[in-house]
Amino acid sequence: MKLNKKDRQQMLQTTIRNTPFITDEELANKFGVSIQTIRLDRLELKIPEVRERIKHVAVQHFDQVKSLSIDEVIGEVIDLQLDQSAISILEFKREHVFSRTKIARGHHLFAQANSLAVAVIDDELALTAKANIRFTRQVKEGERVVAKANVVKKGKFRTTVEVNSYVEKELVFSGDFVMYRKEDVQREG
Repeated sequence: MKLNKKDRQQMLQTTIRNTPFITDEELANKFGVSIQTIRLDRLELKIPEVRERIKHVAVQHFDQVKSLSIDEVIGEVIDLQLDQSAISILEFKREHVFSRTKIARGHHLFAQANSLAVAVIDDELALTAKANIRFTRQVKEGERVVAKANVVKKGKFRTTVEVNSYVEKELVFSGDFVMYRKEDVQREG
């Protein structure tokens, strides 16, 4: 059933409010219209494109990060609960993939996960002591990776952070990061 413009735009606003990181392509598929129609609807409703929505949310959360500056985090931090959990999004572009195969270079997936593990630590200094990582499927150019970090163990001087990265709902990377915090670095230094 095709919606009229007014109903489609109302549903578009609701959908974006509930899932702010949905792409124009996903919206076009959902509503059975062209991507251009979605873009025109967004412009008319003054709704920014997905990249701007992500940046807006990232800036709000980044003020909480103590251990990194904004240019040191790989991906956009869209949710952050210090010493609990964090989420980041990274769009894999030409500079992130091998030129011949268009498959992501593994160090970019690792960097996204590792920097998120550092960012979730509620301390001025956090360093990776050890990482146990697994790549579970290739990531291709144009795919968007959502990394989710959870603090699973917080000891006196070390914190263990589990990071799982997904393309849509498919696991592509997982890692367990043992992080030193400032107190531990000062004690051992």
